[in-house]
Amino acid sequence: MLLLAADTSGKQGTIALARLPPPSSGSPRGSEQVEIIEVVSIAGGTFSAQLVPQIAALLSKHGFKKEDIAAFAVASGPGSFTGLRVGLSAIKALAEVLEKPIAAVSLLEALASVEHIQGRVIAALDAGRAQVYAGEYEITDDATMISERLLTIDEFVAAAAGCTVVAPDQTVADQAGRAGLSVRQVERPRSDAIARLGWQKILAGVTVSPEDLEANYMRRFDGEIFSKSG
Repeated sequence: MLLLAADTSGKQGTIALARLPPPSSGSPRGSEQVEIIEVVSIAGGTFSAQLVPQIAALLSKHGFKKEDIAAFAVASGPGSFTGLRVGLSAIKALAEVLEKPIAAVSLLEALASVEHIQGRVIAALDAGRAQVYAGEYEITDDATMISERLLTIDEFVAAAAGCTVVAPDQTVADQAGRAGLSVRQVERPRSDAIARLGWQKILAGVTVSPEDLEANYMRRFDGEIFSKSG
């Protein structure tokens, strides 16, 4: 059986097809890793037109059909408003038709987990407007979220004191470095990381129904701000 993962939170998107481990009584959950079959990139600006056809093509390429999908994982944010809406809508529709579970994965959690650092970690993404999407986690065997917030640069630097900062964006890494913080600059997580984290959530029973799946924007979009201020 398969797990399908999607990440449309950034300028570029990816989908991943993963093979689920066979049921094994007595096997520890931590060893039940998915096997990534392939990760496919989707060009920015084409998510709405290409996401579903790319999923169909990926399944067909490897000799599968949609009924072989046993679970879904999706990046729920933060990120692009339009991109997240497209990705979540596609996964909602597929999961509803197939009646399969969904794991919603924070991109910040995926980022915090990518380096396998133990202890207090702050995952940071450039949010523009001199702001940072920041997720603070205590990493042991699993990632325990302390908070996910939209912060100003000064707030981020203060919050990150004593933590390891994990960031894919050069501007955020530079700002953290100038403040004397411990920084690991990494690649932005792709949908294969979303698949692995999503599977762990599914094993733990942390799933969401299609009707309850929502994006974690962490910031209101401009249209909402202006409509409420008028």
